[in-house]
Amino acid sequence: MKPLASFRKSTQTLYLGGPIFLKSEDPVELAKEHRRLGYSAAYVPKVELKDTVRITALRKAFAEQNVLIAEVGAWVNMLDADSEKRKKNMDYVIERLALAEEIGALTCINIAGSYNPKQWDGPDARNLTKEYVDATIENCRKVIDAVKPKKAKFALEMMGWSLPNDADSCLKFIKAIDRPAFAAHIDIANIINSPERFYQNTQLINDTFHKLGRWIVSCHAKDVVGKDVHFAETMPGRGGMDYVTYLRNVTALPQRVPLLLEHLRTPEEYDEARLFIMKIAQETGIPLA
Repeated sequence: MKPLASFRKSTQTLYLGGPIFLKSEDPVELAKEHRRLGYSAAYVPKVELKDTVRITALRKAFAEQNVLIAEVGAWVNMLDADSEKRKKNMDYVIERLALAEEIGALTCINIAGSYNPKQWDGPDARNLTKEYVDATIENCRKVIDAVKPKKAKFALEMMGWSLPNDADSCLKFIKAIDRPAFAAHIDIANIINSPERFYQNTQLINDTFHKLGRWIVSCHAKDVVGKDVHFAETMPGRGGMDYVTYLRNVTALPQRVPLLLEHLRTPEEYDEARLFIMKIAQETGIPLA
């Protein structure tokens, strides 16, 4: 494992991405809109696995614009208490990983799930149990073994109320799942769930990348602000995250790792967040891809 200091010097360009609001289904127009905004990474455009013609067109158009298709989301509960829903959700995740492989995306991402009976990603004490860990290991193996991807990876997003909730728990999943196609996804904002992590998030960022560096396949760009007796998610630049350290770590990895904006509501909000990250990158001497 590389020493911690090695992640503090950027060696690559930044692959920044985020949602776009262009009302078009045309692959070329979609790819060009990403470039117009300064994005070199993208969430997968709307397409189904069976639509092989559109998948081919999207791959070609985005490659011609040098836009990396970074993520295919699979946001369903793999631990749903209802057996029929759970099977349906698992089938969907398998299909999404297959789509990631076909379209040339880096990864398919989901959360491990939740035992919360009312909210698919909600908190529940059972989300920290051995039962949860064992079921998640089995689920991830099933997804990967069903697709057997050669390039695309499957990853679990870190969460504040369930596992994996830090680098150590993510590393345990990587070792237990024991599949080359299982990777690490980083969302620092999601794991800032204590005063120590909030005020010492520079150390948290460095430690996370130090421990997971070789397995990291994608990152999300959000921020965190203190609110009353808890923490609230906000856009980059409006919270307390050390984005200089975050960007330096992302771009110091030997592999291409995209940084994707998410969870904002309007084009104007995404513009603010996008320009903030571009400004930090420029000030830090990190070129955009």
